[in-house]
Amino acid sequence: MDELASSSPFAQVPIEITISVGRARPRVQDLLRLGKDTVLPLDRRVDDPVELYVGDRLIARGELTEMEGDRAGQLAVRLTEVANLKSGL
Repeated sequence: MDELASSSPFAQVPIEITISVGRARPRVQDLLRLGKDTVLPLDRRVDDPVELYVGDRLIARGELTEMEGDRAGQLAVRLTEVANLKSGL
């Protein structure tokens, strides 16, 4: 961690990152028929990159992966691109 980040009073404040895996665009009539076991197609493929957001700001891209060891089965994201966050969020 660089000196600027470690000296900030906000450096230890947790933030929420939203991971976007895709979007669905059903028609209203299809939305009203949604039920258990309905499959809702997304606009992306399984191997496409996911996007990471803080609020509405894109901060990174990555690929979904599965944790190993004692956290096996838990989803995670391996970052492939990271925005320059020095200018703030």
